[in-house]
Amino acid sequence: MKKRTFVVKEKGQQGDVLFKKIGGLPDGCRRILAPGRIVLAEGEATGHAHAVCDAEGCELYERDGTLYLRVTERPREVRHEEHLPMKLSPGIWEIGRVLEHDYLEEDTRPVAD
Repeated sequence: MKKRTFVVKEKGQQGDVLFKKIGGLPDGCRRILAPGRIVLAEGEATGHAHAVCDAEGCELYERDGTLYLRVTERPREVRHEEHLPMKLSPGIWEIGRVLEHDYLEEDTRPVAD
């Protein structure tokens, strides 16, 4: 059975990683050179990664610990070993993490994958 791939146009989620299209790169971003495969988030427990395997037409940026992905050409596929693949449409994407709040500890933290 072939895995279905869908194109995300504005907002999306793959596991614990959030994708949000924004209007432009924030001031002060620095470009990260990542030839070939761009890893957007690595799993803490499994070692699996959310990654753009064909990074041609993509540029990765970082500012204050937040990653931004510029997709300059056709939609690019994001893959993860445990999730359906998804494609990000051309534009600038802010990469975030799903947060969980522990009311007993009074702490908010990223969900661990």
